[in-house]
Amino acid sequence: THAGASRIDGRKRSKCHCEHKSRVRRCHHAEFAVQRRHASARHHRRLLSGAKYPARNLQQNIADLRAQLAANQQGIQQLEKAIARYGMRTVQSYLRFVRENAAASVRRLLGRLRNGAFEYAMDSGDVIRVAVTVDHHRQSASIDFTGTSAQSVANFNAPEAVARAAVLYVFRSLIEEEIPMNEGCLEPLEIRIPHRSLLSPAYPAAVVAGNVETSQCVTDALFGALGALAASQGTMNNLSFGNDRVQYYETIAGGAGAGPGFDGADAVQTHMTNSRLTDPEVLEARFPVRVESFSIRRGSGGNGKWRGGNGAIRQLRFLEPVEVSILSNHRRIPPFGLKGGGPGATGCNRVIRKNRAAEEVGATATLKLDAGDSLVIETPGGGGFGPANRTPK
Repeated sequence: THAGASRIDGRKRSKCHCEHKSRVRRCHHAEFAVQRRHASARHHRRLLSGAKYPARNLQQNIADLRAQLAANQQGIQQLEKAIARYGMRTVQSYLRFVRENAAASVRRLLGRLRNGAFEYAMDSGDVIRVAVTVDHHRQSASIDFTGTSAQSVANFNAPEAVARAAVLYVFRSLIEEEIPMNEGCLEPLEIRIPHRSLLSPAYPAAVVAGNVETSQCVTDALFGALGALAASQGTMNNLSFGNDRVQYYETIAGGAGAGPGFDGADAVQTHMTNSRLTDPEVLEARFPVRVESFSIRRGSGGNGKWRGGNGAIRQLRFLEPVEVSILSNHRRIPPFGLKGGGPGATGCNRVIRKNRAAEEVGATATLKLDAGDSLVIETPGGGGFGPANRTPK
């Protein structure tokens, strides 16, 4: 009995010793993680503040990075919970099913599509060309951007991932079934993009407008090639302003393209845009600006059997000197109509000085405004669909 008790005590002591060592290891790991996090934060601060053009709001930039990391961690944790609950094999089976089901949905869609091609001219003079060739026997299709303009000296170049995302979006939007967006949608599709073109630029080509502007043009070109939808406003109307104290960025809604059986929506964010405007009360409380007006731009949608959506008019008056940048498209070339529908109206940008003098501003511009100056942005309308038989709204 005494020997048995001794063995039990030994096991207890061994267990306690192991638990103590485990706690020590966890503490050391946690301390190491904290040290790494602090070192990483210092490194990021040096990168953001020590560059040729340093970040003006360092704390906000770091907070954004931390929010993105936290979102990724949340995704990891939720996936780990699913694995813990259902098992790795079950989770992997469902992930495969999601992809295979998406691919099958696109193959069913291809059975209803026909070959098509489209040429899309941009304000910059660049052209996006795309040809969609459907192989009904193999239930596959090729999306070929051969003939697209060479990479530009301007910043409208778009990395290949942007064009792939646009293809994924267009084909997913044409599927009637409710399926989650995923890479399976691309399995039946072969995407060909010529290297050193506008849609596959080589370093050090500038690409800042690729994701926010060229992506919209690629989307409209694909819908045009498929004969599915007239052009949307084809731009995000990127507006940024700021000074040494504040910085702000927004995209502005416009007209949606019409399609077979429906009018385009007025003053909405379309296609590749995923942002929302700041509420006027919040914007005016935090920034030196007043929203003078924000309204539907009547008559800007393209005419047709189904009419394109109207654009918007947004006027901002500044209360402090600021530097303003506008990055937009379709100020020279109107968004196209389809199947006999009329084009949408082009957009326009202008400055109204505090002395009431008006100045036209180009599609892409950076300018300095004084307190009391206003910026007016009229966004493009969407194209109409089908022969016109109604007056514009």
